[in-house]
Amino acid sequence: MHLSSTSPLLSIISPMYNAGEMFDVFMRSLLAQTLTSLEIIIVDDGSTDGSGSRADAWAAQYPHIQVIHQENGGVSRARNAGLRVARGKYVTFPDADDTMQPDMYKTLVEMAEQDNLDAAQCNAEWFFQRDQRTRPLIPLDRLRSTPVLNGAEWLHTALKTRRYLHVVWLGIYRRSLIEQKQLWFEPGLHHQDIPWTTEFMLNAQRVRYTEQIFYRYYLHDASISNRKRTGQRNVEYQRHYLKIARMLEEINARYKQSVKIYPTFHAQITHEALSVCHCVRREPDPAAKQAIIHDIFASKTHLRMLRNARGIKQWYQLLLWLSRLWRWRDK
Repeated sequence: MHLSSTSPLLSIISPMYNAGEMFDVFMRSLLAQTLTSLEIIIVDDGSTDGSGSRADAWAAQYPHIQVIHQENGGVSRARNAGLRVARGKYVTFPDADDTMQPDMYKTLVEMAEQDNLDAAQCNAEWFFQRDQRTRPLIPLDRLRSTPVLNGAEWLHTALKTRRYLHVVWLGIYRRSLIEQKQLWFEPGLHHQDIPWTTEFMLNAQRVRYTEQIFYRYYLHDASISNRKRTGQRNVEYQRHYLKIARMLEEINARYKQSVKIYPTFHAQITHEALSVCHCVRREPDPAAKQAIIHDIFASKTHLRMLRNARGIKQWYQLLLWLSRLWRWRDK
């Protein structure tokens, strides 16, 4: 396959850091895509396991693959580096240790072209490596395929399922909108997909979702989101969620004059912050436990949760946790 002088319909941007043997499986699933108008941009984020050389070997065989090598700087910087060189009408950001069905990107691009979409999204499945089990990300009894919605309506619909995750690998996104609104990923922030997808959707006019499962997310012990963190590492990790809660509240305030801010958007802020409260109970190190509680109050996250809690169940959880934190903290 050779790149034409015209821009491809889709740029596939994949940050990669020590992807190991799964990287070859991932690349084969990309090369099996039935969409032909695409480019593949692998951003080697300072891999130390030979993944960078493996990526170069793939690029040497296929002219529509390019590799960017950079010092380790995290997923956000890697995605931003890919965006700076992307030429596609749409962009997408799969993880380099996952796989896609062959028709994934052809289906999403056809949806986007047919309905002039800013984003086309699909369903995915978890793949549990330990016992080879799969589970849909969004069960069909929670959400079926949608008509064209504006981005805020789609985000509200998705959040109501209580199964939706703010992940960029679920869809494709109009690159011109990203550039026009300067929607860069936040460097150094874990789970930066949460504020990024939120802000993108509040700018999107036309979004559609298909219930078809095209993406497989592999859950294994090395997954960054599944690492067991304790002590100071956990303290630092929970600060990312506190920052995300703040960013989400700022996004709501920034867009409240131009789009409808649904109750689910407020509830999401409290939901993300409550995850930090839950981790306090699981933290075995007393000093780290106190540090996390201190961060919650020092960052005024307790007030942020009170401002944004929605629904009886969330209010109950919030008041329960705030009373616990107040009792547990060193006076």
